Amino acid sequence: MTLILNLESSTQVCSVSLSKNGQLVDYIESNEGQNHARLLSVFADQLIQRNKLDFNQLQAVAISKGPGSYTGLRIGVSLAKGICYANQIPLIAISPLQAMSDHVSSNLEKYAIQPHAQLRLCPMIDARRMEVYTAMYDLQNQELESVSAKIVDADTFASQLNQHPIAFFGNGASKCQPVIDHPNAIFINNLETSAQFMCSLAQKAFDNNHFEDVAYFEPFYLKDFIAGIPKKNMLKP
Repeated sequence: MTLILNLESSTQVCSVSLSKNGQLVDYIESNEGQNHARLLSVFADQLIQRNKLDFNQLQAVAISKGPGSYTGLRIGVSLAKGICYANQIPLIAISPLQAMSDHVSSNLEKYAIQPHAQLRLCPMIDARRMEVYTAMYDLQNQELESVSAKIVDADTFASQLNQHPIAFFGNGASKCQPVIDHPNAIFINNLETSAQFMCSLAQKAFDNNHFEDVAYFEPFYLKDFIAGIPKKNMLKP
């Protein structure tokens, strides 16, 4: 039996799930905003306790590796490393984009999507303005286009949409929907990152011994962190 704790903190969603042999057992999550520092460790403790487990019974911890929120990723990775180090268990890193894609590819009927052989899956994480972090996957969840930051306009996906249907989803997709006007564009609403979607990918990584170095692993930020000016200091010279 393989028990894995999955932590998702790459977006405004704070989410923790427990999986057994790749299947979801239980989860707790909140999408109330950037409360990860306050909630993530609490959710992990609650999930372990209500399933009558101890952290030393886990076989691994899987973390959402990014891209996404700089602060959220740091909090998630720090907690995952602490649990792994304390219990001498391996660390697994999962792309939140691929996790969403894996969920959609396994639930096409739920989202009323026809399993077209040429269908492409395009998860999007909101960056800022009209920019998103995105990638492209096929129905076997194989990466067709690597993770990148794109500024989306009417022409961004035009050539691909002329060739095959593309399903767009994630918290960055809704802001792109008004500008991606094409009959081959499919939008899945209200689908966001979640630790629920990490279970099967985490199990595959575990079975293949695809582990990270607990001491040296860093999140995949994709872009350099740019600190903003606190509003209370904006008027100071």
